[in-house]
Amino acid sequence: MSQPLFKLLLLVVNFCFPSIDPFDPSMHSVKDIPLPDGYERVTVAASSFAAYLRNLPLRKDKTIYLYNKQPKANQSLHYAVIDISTGDKDLQQCADAIMRLRAEYFYAKRSYDSILFPKGEHAVYQFSSYHEKNVPDNRTLFMHFMETVFINCGTYTLEQQLKPVKDFTAMQIGDVFVKGGAPGHAEIVVDMAVNKQTGKKIYLLAEGYMPAQDIHVLLNPSNTNLGPWYEADPQKEIITATWIFTKGQLRRW
Repeated sequence: MSQPLFKLLLLVVNFCFPSIDPFDPSMHSVKDIPLPDGYERVTVAASSFAAYLRNLPLRKDKTIYLYNKQPKANQSLHYAVIDISTGDKDLQQCADAIMRLRAEYFYAKRSYDSILFPKGEHAVYQFSSYHEKNVPDNRTLFMHFMETVFINCGTYTLEQQLKPVKDFTAMQIGDVFVKGGAPGHAEIVVDMAVNKQTGKKIYLLAEGYMPAQDIHVLLNPSNTNLGPWYEADPQKEIITATWIFTKGQLRRW
């Protein structure tokens, strides 16, 4: 499907299904997002990246704000907003948002050596090295490091860093859909569930976008009955609310 046709599809969906988002402000985190009937969440290890993503906090206000504190023009493509800062610069966009989540996970564990992002074939940004040269350890230092990563890394470097997932049906929480380049885009799987009777899997996607804006959980434009959930079918194209991916663009840390 071409990008113009994709945009037309989104317009039709938004027009025909203006109220497909039963957002519940009492939800505290991703794990509180309701499941379709017959599904239950997959089991994850308590200290894993998957558990971290599932426990990401949600804002009570589901309005997406840009880095300049202005509301995003189109508020119809997402289900909820993740309660994590965006910053006041136009830096934390799609790939940056995913790198931010990965870095936050290791920062909370104090695993500074694991906060690592390539900036070329033979060089990387590593927080442990940056941390040694800049004391004390605090959030300001961490965010300064991440801004450096945002400026110098993107969908291309993220695509190169991650490994292809050969079996689409073996998708895991934390896997990333990524198309490197310009234009390029990236979205991350933040939760999954399975139907115990049929074995079918579903998943939630979160993204940042251009210009820099709040990280948010996307709605499903292809099956509005699922709300924010996507079916993990090995189809040729994965039509998300803002991009079209192929199953070969699914990658893993």
